Amino acid sequence: MPITEYHRLARTPQLRWWKSVLGTLFIVAGGLALAIGLIVVAAIVAVLAGRPLDADGLPTLGPLPDLALTFLAVAALLPPTFAAARWIQGRPAGTLSSVTGRLRWPWMMACFGVAVVAVGILLGASAFLPAESSSADGGESLVGWPTFLVSALVAVHVVPVQAAAEEYVIRGWLMQAIGAYFKRPWLPIAVQALVFAALHGWGTPWGFADLVVFGVVAGWLTVWTGGLEAAIALHVANNLLGTVLLAAFGDLSTDETAADMPWQLVAVDVPVLIAYGMIVVFLKRRLLAGRGNDRNGALVGGPEARMHPAVAAVDAKADQTAEAGVDLAQTVSQDAQQPAVEPNRALSPDGVDALRSKTVPGVENVGAVGDGL
Repeated sequence: MPITEYHRLARTPQLRWWKSVLGTLFIVAGGLALAIGLIVVAAIVAVLAGRPLDADGLPTLGPLPDLALTFLAVAALLPPTFAAARWIQGRPAGTLSSVTGRLRWPWMMACFGVAVVAVGILLGASAFLPAESSSADGGESLVGWPTFLVSALVAVHVVPVQAAAEEYVIRGWLMQAIGAYFKRPWLPIAVQALVFAALHGWGTPWGFADLVVFGVVAGWLTVWTGGLEAAIALHVANNLLGTVLLAAFGDLSTDETAADMPWQLVAVDVPVLIAYGMIVVFLKRRLLAGRGNDRNGALVGGPEARMHPAVAAVDAKADQTAEAGVDLAQTVSQDAQQPAVEPNRALSPDGVDALRSKTVPGVENVGAVGDGL
């Protein structure tokens, strides 16, 4: 049985258009509720600790805790996203991860290695840009090792879940919600890329365009590889290395995002993103060589992918319909190849019996015609 493509995994027997709308509202409301809860708890802790107020008049715990809180507020979207898939759409939450119903960790780590090199090239190129054109120049001097190690340790714990949450909501939930109604993946990929860029705010036209390219590459790799692993790896590497670089210069309070990227950096980033996609495709093909797998199958670790029961019902019904159509066509074709009865020649009793034995599904027994002759 063929494996359903990733963007079609929400097309289950329980599919209803209003469930996708309700699920989206549930994710937004649930994520906001959890994020507000985190912010309130942090504010209470800051007040009890006697911390000063920030520029907006709110209690602050300092640059590093505030940055961690920002990442965790985004990560708060992850639980309601899984809950929406399971409770509202009535499908396994694992189908948000990949066609295998789980996150393929060995494959994701392989992609992460490639992503680290790609992001490293981008950050290295930014060092050669003029100071006013670089968004990663940070402070003028490096901080001490103790401060840096603490910041890096916090980043390692909060950045991956923040980046994964964005991927599960945009490349997972949103693309599958749209893809359930479109066989081809290009419209879902385009829509999620535009939404992804818009959610990062408007900085420069070049920054917005770069985010769209990031979304297209990540979305296409998600569909092509059958899971979020390549997109998560790229997103985590990008955010984690960028945060660690800022921590090295003690510039964690910066409010710049990828939307503020200058054109000089975009000119480097776009080829790097495309190269990352090409290398991931190359690795996937090499690892699948000789296995006879569908490209959406399990790549590394575990048995070959099998369609989830919640999704299989739709494709099984389609397969049965197609097979029935083929059988009917073959039967009609075989009967059509039988020698025609010559006109003006009386049928013998044996000939009538022979005709009676041939029945085409959906057509009356032609032997009845012989009874009227």
